[in-house]
Amino acid sequence: MERKDNVHPLRKAGGSASLVALGIIILALIGASFESWYTVDQRERAVTLRNGAITGVAEPGLHFKLPFVDSYARVSTQSHVVKFEQVEAYSRDQQPATLVVSVTYSVPADRVDMLYARYGSIPSMSARLLERKVPDQVKTIFGQFTAISAVQDRAKLTMGISDALRHSVEDQPIHIEGVQIEEIGYSPAYEASVEDRMKAEVAVFTRQQNLETERINAQIAVTQAKGRADSVVAEAQARAQAVRLAGEAEAAAIEAKGKALRENPSLVQLIAAEQWDGKLPGTMVPGSAVPFISVK
Repeated sequence: MERKDNVHPLRKAGGSASLVALGIIILALIGASFESWYTVDQRERAVTLRNGAITGVAEPGLHFKLPFVDSYARVSTQSHVVKFEQVEAYSRDQQPATLVVSVTYSVPADRVDMLYARYGSIPSMSARLLERKVPDQVKTIFGQFTAISAVQDRAKLTMGISDALRHSVEDQPIHIEGVQIEEIGYSPAYEASVEDRMKAEVAVFTRQQNLETERINAQIAVTQAKGRADSVVAEAQARAQAVRLAGEAEAAAIEAKGKALRENPSLVQLIAAEQWDGKLPGTMVPGSAVPFISVK
């Protein structure tokens, strides 16, 4: 026997609509629960908004908000680097140069709301602020250096650009951590002239070194010659002194002998007797006496 369904079609339709509405409500509640909280990383801050207006800054951690009413915008507080590949400038001596400059910066945590209010995002701030400020400050500071001093005092040039850039953005939501001049390029003609000048300076320096070497060698030769001359003079003086002392000694001896002979006439016979070898002379001169013999 066939069974007939006595449910009214309208009642069926109403039940289906209720189920759909219930599903929508459940989905809305789930979505609202997920939209009611958010987290902020340690390396960022979140600008909180209510109906588009800034209400504050959320610190790192878990936060809650009203679904569909409150929102937030994340802002990184990490360091960022932007590089400027072709910054054209003139040196103090009117030499054109092209510089490659990189700037490291960050957004202070206490100024993220200012950044959002003025620029909306970090890329927007970089495009609207740094791309205008950096070339201007590079041109101003580079113009205070000559082409040579910009290369020789590169650290001073870098510090000058960094200080000037920091001063120009004091009232902005940005902290300039550092500036690096990666390259300074001049025209080929100027670089060729610098190379020629460096070669000339090297040649002059080499000549000066050679002259200094020759001067030192000459001084050494003079010192050696003077030393030899002083040695000869000293040797001659020593010989003269020796001769003088020998003469004085001999004169003193002669004088002593003369004095002794004057005071002792028989001293001559004594000296002769001391030196006689005991032999009589082989020949005698007529009328002469035998030496040293006195016969009574």
